[in-house]
Amino acid sequence: MSSTLLHPDGPPPGRFVSLLSGLCRGFERLAIVMLLVTTFLVVLQVAARNLWQAGLPWADELARYGGLGIVYLAIPLLLLQNGHIAVDIISSRLKGGAGRVLAIVNEIIILAFCGLFLHGSYLFLMKAGKFSTPALRMPNLIFYLPVVVGMLLFTVVAILRLSRAIRPVAAGADSQGTLS
Repeated sequence: MSSTLLHPDGPPPGRFVSLLSGLCRGFERLAIVMLLVTTFLVVLQVAARNLWQAGLPWADELARYGGLGIVYLAIPLLLLQNGHIAVDIISSRLKGGAGRVLAIVNEIIILAFCGLFLHGSYLFLMKAGKFSTPALRMPNLIFYLPVVVGMLLFTVVAILRLSRAIRPVAAGADSQGTLS
């Protein structure tokens, strides 16, 4: 897709897209807080090891938890705003029907990835969910919750993008069926 679902020059988003955007932005804010906490914990861990020769396993574990949150809670908004890394050497040059077909195939591949990732996460958590983290004794179901929540929201955004790519070209839309 050449434009975002929240294109500033396009029509105002519908109620569902507005709610989805708000949810994605909320998780982005949470990811920013997790980034700040993770940064503090890493600095604390380095200081504890170098100044007091003491390891803080709980700080390391919380920093890893923060890292999961930073990545997986931010990716739905990136996809919603088309802000993720994209290699568009071919797609930027294809116009008309071929460009639209490529956009649809691309969105199907993203959605397939989501399905495979969520299925793999389910299989993993069926085994690892019975255990807890070593330092904090946090159940793995809680530890990996940012991954699952982030990927579920990512999947909803992917479904929305696919539905927009499939939708027939409307008046005022570009050749790939996205509103400009």
